[in-house]
Amino acid sequence: MYYFYDATYILVLIGAVISIIASMNVKSTFNRYSKGNNRTNMTGAQAAQEILRAAGITDVRIERVSGNLTDHYSPKEGVLRLSDSVYDVNTVAAVGVAAHECGHAMQYNEDYFPIRIRSVVIPLANIGSSLSWPIILLGLVFGATGLMQIGVLLFSLVVLFQFLTLPVEFDASARALRTLRSRNMLSGNELSGARKVLTAAALTYVAALVTSILQLLRLILLTRRND
Repeated sequence: MYYFYDATYILVLIGAVISIIASMNVKSTFNRYSKGNNRTNMTGAQAAQEILRAAGITDVRIERVSGNLTDHYSPKEGVLRLSDSVYDVNTVAAVGVAAHECGHAMQYNEDYFPIRIRSVVIPLANIGSSLSWPIILLGLVFGATGLMQIGVLLFSLVVLFQFLTLPVEFDASARALRTLRSRNMLSGNELSGARKVLTAAALTYVAALVTSILQLLRLILLTRRND
């Protein structure tokens, strides 16, 4: 009870509000630019095919994945998955999101340094995500400061991963916009719309990082209080 109703819980609430606002913003921005066809009538899948071909990437498959905004690139499988609202949809938002995922494929193809660093941290972050909270809660229940400190250290790996994700995501968006412009796939207001969609998406990663930092700060405060 002490943990859940401690005064530092305000940090969790602030983080939750930030995350909700970011999530609402990306959905509303995506929906705004999902109305009407783009100038070339190119679908997300077609845009992805052209971008990958222009980048000389021939070993990446493009597949449909169910859901909304579930688009992602899987480097292990060599598959770029586009959601139902992107794959065969010819809106500005669809082309922008598809181009962003192609940006990730380009990063792996070029062995982009920040993504190499992030790949090293991923297994550590997974361990931190799985073990940090059980260890922290055990420390709180038994008043074991040492356990709490270990849990905080593990949770900091999650924060580190989210921090390293930011340059990767912003770079993928920058690559997407440059390619859309240079290939004349979007122009003028369409390009501006795609930029707004990708910026809104990037801000969800910023929100996740801020939320995790606030959570980490709370855990540090609780650990010191328990010392």
